[in-house]
Amino acid sequence: MSKQKFMRETRTIQTNHVLPPDTNHHGTLFGGKLMAYIDNVASIAATKLARQSVVTASTDSVDFLQPIRLGDAVTLEAFVTYTGRSSMEVFVRVTSEKLLTGEQTVAAISFLTFVALSEDGKPSTVPQIIAETEEEEWLNETAKSRAGHRKARKLHSQELAEFFTKK
Repeated sequence: MSKQKFMRETRTIQTNHVLPPDTNHHGTLFGGKLMAYIDNVASIAATKLARQSVVTASTDSVDFLQPIRLGDAVTLEAFVTYTGRSSMEVFVRVTSEKLLTGEQTVAAISFLTFVALSEDGKPSTVPQIIAETEEEEWLNETAKSRAGHRKARKLHSQELAEFFTKK
């Protein structure tokens, strides 16, 4: 397996038409539906890097910035922005497009972490990721800060889980 890959090699794009079964009573895309799309496209990007099984370790957040309305196209663009030994950070940008006018808006952003697994289910090493563009370099350089927040949040979640299991 190659020890390095370019971010562009992991880029994955998925577009869906927002139809009535995808929407809530406000006529906008269900948040849970969008979250499923995000996890799906991010897992494909992570697998393109690892070329082995991956699992979602965390979703940092899904920041819903603009509603995605019935009849819009929703496009998700994902790529790996940072790698550790066996983990990968994946960035997902979600845009909505009013198909009749072509107007596009960034509707959501999300960062997820995936871990590559060997055939026996143990964490497995992944190639290093290489940034080429200014956007990619910024995402790669700021990843360590996000990783620190992720670790602190996980510790807090573990403390909460311990507290709630005592009841």
